[in-house]
Amino acid sequence: MPFLSADPLDPISLLGVVRRGRDGGLALFVGVVRDENEGHRVDRLEYEAYGPMAEKEMVRISTDLARSHPDAQVLFRHRVGALMVGDVAVVVAASAPHRAEAFAACRAGIEAIKARVPIWKREFGSSGAVWVEPCGESSHQHESD
Repeated sequence: MPFLSADPLDPISLLGVVRRGRDGGLALFVGVVRDENEGHRVDRLEYEAYGPMAEKEMVRISTDLARSHPDAQVLFRHRVGALMVGDVAVVVAASAPHRAEAFAACRAGIEAIKARVPIWKREFGSSGAVWVEPCGESSHQHESD
């Protein structure tokens, strides 16, 4: 199953896939498109990725998570394309025997995705289109004002 999706993401479905009978802890991170960023109104976002490169890095992240959190199972997906405010952009689901392991694996998953996967975000709002720096950096580059 690919990590990138042009189709809407279903967090509960992903959580159901990751859940194992021996696990007592389930953790879920759901990132949604918000209507504001750094004081600027956001009407919609567009996520772009070079699919083969992004998928390859997400496989590496999955492998790294399996090594660093051996008792947990982690699954994740990220949207690409146009998203409206409230749409789900990214989901990380983790299952582990205990809550601490599930929380740690889930957090490690989203942090790795944000830091390592080449996905670019363009915000559209009242001040035009803005490319947002990848990896959580906060600088903006306006295309139009």
